[in-house]
Amino acid sequence: MNPLDHVAIIMDGNGRWGLKNKKSRNAGHKAGLNVVEKIIQETIKHEIKYITLYTFSTENWKRPKKEILYLFKLLENFLTLKLLKIHEQNIKIKVLGKKSFSKRLNSQLKKAEKLTSKNTKLQINLALNYGSKTEILNAIKRLKKSNKKINLENFNNFLFTKNIPDPDLLIRTGNTMRLSNFLLWQLAYSEIFFIKKLWPDFNTKDYVKVINKFKNIKRNFGKI
Repeated sequence: MNPLDHVAIIMDGNGRWGLKNKKSRNAGHKAGLNVVEKIIQETIKHEIKYITLYTFSTENWKRPKKEILYLFKLLENFLTLKLLKIHEQNIKIKVLGKKSFSKRLNSQLKKAEKLTSKNTKLQINLALNYGSKTEILNAIKRLKKSNKKINLENFNNFLFTKNIPDPDLLIRTGNTMRLSNFLLWQLAYSEIFFIKKLWPDFNTKDYVKVINKFKNIKRNFGKI
């Protein structure tokens, strides 16, 4: 069976679910957050050490302002209500991306990272204001400026994912088959599962099914 240390997820389909079921994209985002909590608990059960959630991309700034404000309010409320519980569960939070939000949200994110920095059971990476192409370009610039030797190890140390193993598994819901500028460098040898269900319809049974399939895949890493 394949070891599974890191799962990455593109949580696609919240807006479409909301329009279909509640006639509101924001209702879909709220429903999607409930799924996130269940998936986190299932991740802990399977003793997976890292989960990276594509929470808000650099391209998402093109969405309507009201929707963006609602998304950030959801995140603010989540951190306000759940941070202590997350800390008590020995969960670490790390933000991948540039913190370019409101003063309140930036403060909450920094507080979450600082409070949970030494936790070891699970690390939740929130890809916020994240775009992989920008991450790669910035890593190149920083590596060049550092005058360090250009090699894989040094390059990896200038990515947002420094000291985080590459994802073993990527799950994308929403019946869309693309990476959407997410962890392009890190996903080079990840096993990818595209799921037809919209994210709010994705459940722990679906998650466990993907995990079990992953564990039985023959992984070659380009060797054969």
